[in-house]
Amino acid sequence: MKRVAAVDLGASSGRVMAGTVGSSALEVSEVRRFANGGIQAGPVLYWDVLGLYRETVTGIHEAGHLDGVGIDSWAVDYGLLDERGALLGNPVHYRDPRTDGITVPVPDRELYDVTGLQQLPFNTLYQLLAEGDRLAAARTVLLIPDLLNYWLTGEIGAERTNASTTQLYDVRARTWATSLAARVGIPPRLLPPLRDPGTVVGTARALSGLPVIAVGSHDTASAVVAVPASPGTNFAYISSGTWSLAGLELPAPELSDAALAANFTNEGGVDGTIRFLRNVMGLWVLSETLRTWSTSDLPGLLAAAAAAPALAAVVDIDAPEFLPPGDMPARLAAACEATGQQPPAERAAVVRCILDSLALAYRRTLRAAASITGRTIDVVHIVGGGARNELLCRLTADACGVPVLAGPVEAAALGNVLVQARALGEDLPDLASMRALVRETQEVRRYEPSGVGDWDAAEARLTRNA
Repeated sequence: MKRVAAVDLGASSGRVMAGTVGSSALEVSEVRRFANGGIQAGPVLYWDVLGLYRETVTGIHEAGHLDGVGIDSWAVDYGLLDERGALLGNPVHYRDPRTDGITVPVPDRELYDVTGLQQLPFNTLYQLLAEGDRLAAARTVLLIPDLLNYWLTGEIGAERTNASTTQLYDVRARTWATSLAARVGIPPRLLPPLRDPGTVVGTARALSGLPVIAVGSHDTASAVVAVPASPGTNFAYISSGTWSLAGLELPAPELSDAALAANFTNEGGVDGTIRFLRNVMGLWVLSETLRTWSTSDLPGLLAAAAAAPALAAVVDIDAPEFLPPGDMPARLAAACEATGQQPPAERAAVVRCILDSLALAYRRTLRAAASITGRTIDVVHIVGGGARNELLCRLTADACGVPVLAGPVEAAALGNVLVQARALGEDLPDLASMRALVRETQEVRRYEPSGVGDWDAAEARLTRNA
């Protein structure tokens, strides 16, 4: 039996989870939870990375005896280190508008052929181009998990699954795209040595020499490890949280013109797999709506939303106006009016509009993924926090027309501890064995399509009014 700490940092909160792994055991329990989120300081939206590090170390201490620790987090954001290894200021939040108007002097087709990434304005490539003079003072760029690993161990490096989200990574060669970086004006010297998931980074000096292990450090990479798919099934996955990432697991990148046109991304997964997916706005719009209303009564709102009329109003949940913080109910109303729909008036109807629109986005994304790759989808696995949302899971089954298997909720932490356990000697030779252990030990709920709602008509309504 191995006992490890999984540090799982999300955009709204972070947790230190204690995980136990054995031949027929897989458990995680929360040791410490702490708030996370953007901090507006003057004109810039930052992350409090020093606070995250403090909470991480405190949580690891509170976890008791451990055999290892691994860190996963959201993607794209980073810290810059100077020649002494000191941090050049707090990392900037990906929702900060500093990348507005930033362009890359490389044709989209050429950029996609190298990196395979969805064009998103907050990708690390765009953020680095927005740095200006700070790049001249920098010697290394470290994504958030790699930065915390460096502070724990003193070892500099970049784990591949997260590196693949930067748009500076050659997805076929599995190396940094140094020629591309130099061409766009990003010094290749900033890009640290790459490491695979399962590599022992070093030992934590402040934690009695505890081994620090590189996991699938992009939280979605860890979450996909814990998708409890049965062998031979044609499955899609949705890692549902503040963001939703919906797609397929492939053995090699899909870099076709159709994939580029549909704006799909090819991110690295554990054991050399490819996460062929598209970012969907996720539960961010719902959480911002609750914040605007100053309410935490999500269960009551979901119950009322379940009784509201289906597909009365839908919006393109991925539209750019829903990306920054703000008054989401007002933005939803404006989007409905712009497409000739009656805006939802009651709070339950607003919540139903959000979840119907999110399920519609899942349907659109997964159908496109299947069409581009020539694959069929027999089942959709929803993992992460969204697996708790029964209404969202039911609507996703209806929208996609296939069963939804919801859970585990703690997929990122489970995937994190599984990769650590293998690195520490547990007999988990491949993803199939890891997923078998997840199926044996974790709760999963099944939702069958009910046939409620004309999803084709709803999709046509959005397409017609686009």
